Amino acid sequence: MSFISQIIRKSITVILLTVMLFSCSNNTQEVRDFLASKNLPIGIAKDAFHVYKDSGRITSKLITPLLYDYSNRKQHPYNEFPKGIKIINFDGKDSVTITGNYALSYSKTSVSEIKGNVVVYNHSEKSKLETEQLFWDQNTKYFFSEKAFTLSTLKDTIYGVGFECKEDLSKHLAKKTTGKLETTEE
Repeated sequence: MSFISQIIRKSITVILLTVMLFSCSNNTQEVRDFLASKNLPIGIAKDAFHVYKDSGRITSKLITPLLYDYSNRKQHPYNEFPKGIKIINFDGKDSVTITGNYALSYSKTSVSEIKGNVVVYNHSEKSKLETEQLFWDQNTKYFFSEKAFTLSTLKDTIYGVGFECKEDLSKHLAKKTTGKLETTEE
């Protein structure tokens, strides 16, 4: 009897394990919904280095020590860069570097918010924008902020609160400004 009872026990164990394995499902949408309900990111990347290309030509590089991917949000999917971000954009002969201590990038609107020691540097024009908060519309390639800023060029340094400008720091609209400006009469 002991031999038959061992076979029955092993058979029951195998059947139970088989039922348990096949009862588990791995529905990707259920996992995404669970992570979204718990406000957890769907992905985490450490020391990320991402290169964007268009027609085989590098258009920008993104470098960050930490990236949280919240693309599982139905209404407002976004990426969070809690330890800072560095973006290098290449547009023909111009290159612009954007750095900051923290950033959020919303994929539906293509608007990013960069905070804390934000520096935008145009390498070809040698101009630099410094502020504590910057909004960047990637579709229109436009920066704007209502925070205090310093815009330095080879000839001028402008201080103010609130500004708008193109991504390459040209054609800027500065609000509440002070500073030393060099002008020419025509």
